[in-house]
Amino acid sequence: MITNTELEYKGNLYPNQIVDFKQDVDKFYFTTENGVILQITVLRNSALRFRYATENVFEPDFSYAISEDANRGYGSLDVEEKEDYYLILTSKLRVLVDKSTLRIQISDTEGNIINEDELGFHWEENYEYGGNTVKMSKITQNAESYFGMGDKATHSNLKGKRVNNWCMDQYAYGKDQDPLYKAIPFYMGLHKNQAYGIFFDNTFRTYFDFAHERRNVTSFWADGGEMNYYFFYGPEMSKVVKAYTNLTGTPELPPMWAMGYHQSKWSYFPESNVKELASKFRELRIPCDALYLDIDYMDGFRCFTWDKKKFPDPKRMISELNEDGFKTVVMIDPGIKIDKDYWIFQEAMEKDYFCKRGDGPYMKGKVWPGECHFPDFTNPEVREWWAELYKEFMSELGVHAVWNDMNEPAVMEVPTKTAPLDTRHNYDGHPCTHRKAHNIYGMQMVRATYEGIKKYVYPKRPFVITRAAYAGTQRYSSTWTGDNVATWEHLWLANVQVQRMCMSGMSFVGSDIGGFAEQPNGELFARWIQLGVFHPFCRVHSSGDHGDQEPWSFDTDVTDIVRKFIELRYQHLPYIYTMFWKYSKFGEPMLKPLVYFDQEDPQTHFRTDEFIFGDHILVCPVQEPNAQGRRMYIPRGKWYNYWDNTIVKGGKEQWVDADIDIMPLFVKEGSIIPKFPVQQYVGELVIEELDLDVYYKLGTESSTVYEDDQDGYDYNKGNFSLRNFKLNGKANSLAIQQFKDGAFIASYETFRINLHGLPFAIESVEVDNEEVLLKDVKPNGDDVIRIGKDFTQVIIKGK
Repeated sequence: MITNTELEYKGNLYPNQIVDFKQDVDKFYFTTENGVILQITVLRNSALRFRYATENVFEPDFSYAISEDANRGYGSLDVEEKEDYYLILTSKLRVLVDKSTLRIQISDTEGNIINEDELGFHWEENYEYGGNTVKMSKITQNAESYFGMGDKATHSNLKGKRVNNWCMDQYAYGKDQDPLYKAIPFYMGLHKNQAYGIFFDNTFRTYFDFAHERRNVTSFWADGGEMNYYFFYGPEMSKVVKAYTNLTGTPELPPMWAMGYHQSKWSYFPESNVKELASKFRELRIPCDALYLDIDYMDGFRCFTWDKKKFPDPKRMISELNEDGFKTVVMIDPGIKIDKDYWIFQEAMEKDYFCKRGDGPYMKGKVWPGECHFPDFTNPEVREWWAELYKEFMSELGVHAVWNDMNEPAVMEVPTKTAPLDTRHNYDGHPCTHRKAHNIYGMQMVRATYEGIKKYVYPKRPFVITRAAYAGTQRYSSTWTGDNVATWEHLWLANVQVQRMCMSGMSFVGSDIGGFAEQPNGELFARWIQLGVFHPFCRVHSSGDHGDQEPWSFDTDVTDIVRKFIELRYQHLPYIYTMFWKYSKFGEPMLKPLVYFDQEDPQTHFRTDEFIFGDHILVCPVQEPNAQGRRMYIPRGKWYNYWDNTIVKGGKEQWVDADIDIMPLFVKEGSIIPKFPVQQYVGELVIEELDLDVYYKLGTESSTVYEDDQDGYDYNKGNFSLRNFKLNGKANSLAIQQFKDGAFIASYETFRINLHGLPFAIESVEVDNEEVLLKDVKPNGDDVIRIGKDFTQVIIKGK
């Protein structure tokens, strides 16, 4: 007898009425008649977690994204049962759970709706792979805008866009191409001046529709796993970004040299080429801190080996480069060449550390060395083994930093560009296939790299770079935007992508300056350098197939412009270092799009070009050829033109002159900007005097300067210096107060205070309530004074 056993296609399934409710301290459980469980966890007064289970069963609660140091705790928490709904109350939020549909509505304490479900949670059984496709749809509020989502090559405002997350090698990608190298499923909504964020912590391929298919609906879904998302309420966008970054973690401070200018190419070899490159930088007096060795330094592209014909004595070469101020950064890829005579391959085979296919054989893929196997970095034993492989490179040869590439993982000559979906992974004791592990593969590789580098460069700080990333990767690594192209469109993309990454918790980011593929002309290269020196990670990298991209590769005029802007970066290193300290300490993004800076101004919601560098400097790159300037939006407030000190009042768009050797830069009034003298590399000079550029303001403004040894870990033991400055300008006086914390003693003894926009002639100066002779503090007769670094208050008086 033949029975029809075909599975019934059920389509979308929905929760029905709630039949059970219970509370366990900060967790609330709602169970429906058809076996859906909603768990709401109150993390903070304005941060919640929503988990949905079907068939009455939650998956093991494990995440690579969440930081162990994430803050928890709330002030008040209550729940009320009404006829049609439950109401959870914190000091910031009201969460309504509908009894008949399990749909959620979140409002502030005054009842203003922040976020609400449309269909809410629903799911569809996946008969091909097992498990569910999990879905969530939300109502798009009136005039709502959307931001975040990490590395997306599209407009900064995602309204009307659909994107997805699947880490993928995308050589020479184009505008709006998706997905790219990173998967950061976090977005922010903004409406009625209220900002919130949603982080969908699901490592399967995820999709987001921001009112694209249906103009009043925003939705997100995943190919498997749980509907598990975090909700953050501002109402300020800054609070949302900081809350998300606190949840997923921040990096420790890198060494200051990692914030300098770096030079890379695919590839610099042999040794004589590298030494010539280094010599040219010093000869032309163009500052540079790091030189990169791409895959051609290896023996047949075998990781952790050297081609002894090209580099006969790498230890000596690295040492000699270091003596001249250059750190050496090498690339390591995940693919291990299948070679019975290659000791790393042998060891991984003996220990059974390579990924396997669903039916048992090792996963095999072609990469640069040819056919390779791939370590399972989701296995903690493999990560520990991988970390130990760096011992020789770091401890014995003196390599300073490592760059992990191709770690999506990228696989050549297959349509999917990556590992087969049936590839199996340990997933830290939660076995799964590549469908779940793909998006965190690169993250776990760079985690292992970070742990090895940190161990073997100690007592120095580690510096690591990754191409692929999932949310939380910022705890281990910096990153860049991948294989871009030398076009004006990609200059625009680099600007948008780096801003978006900073808004998505991963601030230590830059682009391949000048473009990786194809060849820029001198004008494009100069304009890209101008932007790139104002990105947290500053590196030129290019494919050698397309020509040279060193600072001197074009005409002398371009070389002079490039030098000028690299020197500008080195002058601002103490400012950049302070930016990074704020990012590390508070989760504050290093670059702030205008909407982050002033969300109340609707003109900022669709701006892509302008951004705030740190807290005080407005940057707007020129992104078109043959430009003598550009129109740009000046945010509200008063701003000094960096180049000529003219003051402009913001809140409007205006033309700004910017010939090829200028990029529009403005400084917020009241700012105090620390500056170094120009160095050829970090640590070349003993800083004998710190410049403070002070921009007058009628009123008050605060600024910060953070200092330590620029490397090492003594800052964790109190050996740092935190200078908080408060400026108070009046019609005939300017007062600067300093509040200092920390035990670090800087090498300099004096501040050189450069006063900008002072509306009066200096008549007298008081330092800590004592008047000082002008000839002692103002030797040049201009608006510059020199005083000891440990003052408490300086008052500059005029007529």
